[in-house]
Amino acid sequence: MNRTRRLAALTLLVAPALAVGPAVAAHASTTAAPGVASAATCKVEVDSAGKYHLWGEGFPSGTVTYTGSASGTVPTKEGRFDVGGLSGSKYVVKAANGTTVNCTVLHS
Repeated sequence: MNRTRRLAALTLLVAPALAVGPAVAAHASTTAAPGVASAATCKVEVDSAGKYHLWGEGFPSGTVTYTGSASGTVPTKEGRFDVGGLSGSKYVVKAANGTTVNCTVLHS
């Protein structure tokens, strides 16, 4: 009886994911393995000096390149990076493995 309930619950969880999986993968903004969504995110904030602060997490080890209002390359440490003193708020971050993320501006 317990096995039947577990299988029924699993079916309810898996079936919808399989039904939308290809559609979601086709519209993803990152280039990861098919069916695997990237957990990489990046944010932009204004600091107390009026400059912009760009940070992200979930990126692979190595370096990421940011482009937009300013551009550059920064190393990641444990999947995270942090860049301050920037002059604009629009950025796209790209990792060496092809993961590309549009950064979200946080308003205070």
